[in-house]
Amino acid sequence: MKPFTIRDIEINPPLILSPMAGVTDYTFRRLIKRRGGVGLVVSEFISVEGLTRHNPKSKRQMRFDEEERPFAVQIFGGQPERMRMGAEMAEEVGADILDVNCGCPAPKVVRHGGGSGLLRDVPRLETILKEIKKSITIPLTLKMRIGYSDSTINAVDVAKMAVDCGVEHIQVHGRTKEQGYKGLADWDIIRAVKDAVSVPVSGNGDVTSIEYGLKKWDESGVDGVLIGRGAMQNPWIFRQFEDVINGRKPYKPDLEEKKAVLLEFFEMLIEEMPELPALGKMKQLAGQFTKGLVGGAQFRQTLYHSHSAEEILDNITIYFETLRSRNTFGDGVTEADRDIEIPSCDSFAEQSASGSG
Repeated sequence: MKPFTIRDIEINPPLILSPMAGVTDYTFRRLIKRRGGVGLVVSEFISVEGLTRHNPKSKRQMRFDEEERPFAVQIFGGQPERMRMGAEMAEEVGADILDVNCGCPAPKVVRHGGGSGLLRDVPRLETILKEIKKSITIPLTLKMRIGYSDSTINAVDVAKMAVDCGVEHIQVHGRTKEQGYKGLADWDIIRAVKDAVSVPVSGNGDVTSIEYGLKKWDESGVDGVLIGRGAMQNPWIFRQFEDVINGRKPYKPDLEEKKAVLLEFFEMLIEEMPELPALGKMKQLAGQFTKGLVGGAQFRQTLYHSHSAEEILDNITIYFETLRSRNTFGDGVTEADRDIEIPSCDSFAEQSASGSG
């Protein structure tokens, strides 16, 4: 469990914030980065249709701060020329790495030849990768699923082809397109990919606890691990992983720090966007953050019915004061909360397919 490099970029620690549509934006990435333990952060997946048509939202999604480095921009689409142009734009804004999305299962993204739809059109994917490789100087990486369906699992072959095209890091989500986010990720196939190629390989799927992540890391032999929903439930999960990797006891934030993180996130949101979308983002994180916690279900209901920044702040204060008075605060996630619904790219499919971002 040592740091690895993507060309000359060190990923240290070898832990990656997995891109999640509608989640891993400028604000969330900085919140997680400040907690420590993240070796690489990745943008939300960005439509090249939106980028190349100068859609303001798509351009905003490439925004990042120096504190986020190393930083990767992930793009998606099915047209080689537009993918090339999108990659060039990512390099122009200063991204350290260009990542190609070959994993989104949203029907409207797949229907237009992007995301995991590329897994059933490997020649098109090969053309896209070759076109991008010729046009950029920063490292090219690929985020993929293990196949389109159970009967067409082709992760090993796709990974070999990608490396031949010059891809320098393969990230494998251990589900098929048809699985979506259901069932369990297949880390045996992730290991097969690792064994088949010479470049670094990182695994993705179901890592919501340190114990599970370390187990799958050891079994698969991957170079790195991606964490997505686990970071929403526990913003300190990367730091805790790093602690365990280095032989330390995992960091445990106290009640005050947990409250402070929610307030910090909300303050960052208010600085970046109007109040209404900020409220939605806050409810999204707080909903995941309190899964399995004492009184969490009631708190989430209260929060969901808050209609102003003042109400949000008041309800957070009341919730944490109640926990403090009871001298109790659950640190873990219950088994019932493990199979939670996670954000997917479906909410962005309509805009992306139409080229609006």
